[in-house]
Amino acid sequence: MHVVVIGGGVVGVTTAFELSRRGHQVTVLERHSIAGNETSKGNAAQRSYGVVYPWADPSMVFKALPWLFKQDGPLKLRMPPSLDAVQFMFSTLRYAWSPGLFGFNKRAMLRLGIHSRERFLKLEEELSLAFDGGHRGLLQLASTPDELEVYRGTQRLLNEMGIASRLLTPEQVYEAEPGMARNGPLYGALSYDTDGTGDCHLFSRELAKACEDKGVQFRYGVQVERLKANSQTVESVILRNENGQQETLAADAFVISAGCWSPELVRPLGLKLPIYPVKGYSITVPLKNPEKAPVSTIHDDNYKVVSTRLGDRLRSTGFVELADFNRDIPEARIATIWKSVESRYPGCADLSAAETWTGFRPMTPDGPAIIGRGPRNNLYLNTGHGTFGWTFSAGSADVIAQVIDGEEPAVCLDAFRPGRYQE
Repeated sequence: MHVVVIGGGVVGVTTAFELSRRGHQVTVLERHSIAGNETSKGNAAQRSYGVVYPWADPSMVFKALPWLFKQDGPLKLRMPPSLDAVQFMFSTLRYAWSPGLFGFNKRAMLRLGIHSRERFLKLEEELSLAFDGGHRGLLQLASTPDELEVYRGTQRLLNEMGIASRLLTPEQVYEAEPGMARNGPLYGALSYDTDGTGDCHLFSRELAKACEDKGVQFRYGVQVERLKANSQTVESVILRNENGQQETLAADAFVISAGCWSPELVRPLGLKLPIYPVKGYSITVPLKNPEKAPVSTIHDDNYKVVSTRLGDRLRSTGFVELADFNRDIPEARIATIWKSVESRYPGCADLSAAETWTGFRPMTPDGPAIIGRGPRNNLYLNTGHGTFGWTFSAGSADVIAQVIDGEEPAVCLDAFRPGRYQE
């Protein structure tokens, strides 16, 4: 069967790999000149299988409002807000207050995270991919006693789900992270022992090469304009090719993995996907003093900044900003991220050598990604992963390939069903 995958980020590339290993002919359409060059390029570099949670968290509603007015607060809203931003915020509030939904969705996301970790480990056994990857765990720091109590509740759920974790004392944190400054504030940490790291951009490019070796065709620099469909199936995709000419590409099945650009492709077919481009920022900097740098991934709860060791580099990421598709990088955002790094790992790197980045996470208002069959018999979706595209990519690729082949997916997809926003 010939399958067209629309989108060459980490989700699209892993989907192409899984379909190819099952014997399908696969064509990937990507508007950039290389794989993994949009949201996958500068993300937090953490494969946080145990940290996954829905965006619509009722406990965060009252915390989020003060963040809007705090200079270093992790939540930002571009003023005046667009209609899309306002609608997304109100949809999120509605889902946050839906009884039982947060717990249902969180467990579903954790199950997908567990499966994704298993798939990553098998994939890394099968292929030799150079992407500064590892599975040395993640630490969520607690800067207050209250935060540590929250982590105790989180650990109970992790234990219930069979996810390895530990509550660490400050002394144990410093033992695990000898480069961390001892001036706090620090009351302990929650250790996710089996979480992973890795440069998502490098992984996407490396896996794309492995796919090409298996016969997958990647067409870069093409713009998908629309899907041509009848009442039952998608017949072809209309695209603008590398030379700017319109072209029609027919196939047996189609997978939408276009991130924030997915809604416009399926809207004409009657499917509404309320995906919003939540903006984030990162810096990637060469390490100046590696012994003073993180061992793995550190989540600093003071600034809500994540810092990850990538070989001889450091990647630090922060902010949730509702600014539509604005690509500006204000100096204040980078300054806050660097302030977090210097507060925990002073002198580990030189900001003057930092590469700055901003990108858009394809966020759904309730939290779970959109995975499953679409509004036509041969149309499938694997998109809307928000901040967890890198984390979920291997697992969601496996389950969507199972759905396409008519198999029972390894993870229940009720929470991820594409039509849930119109039910």
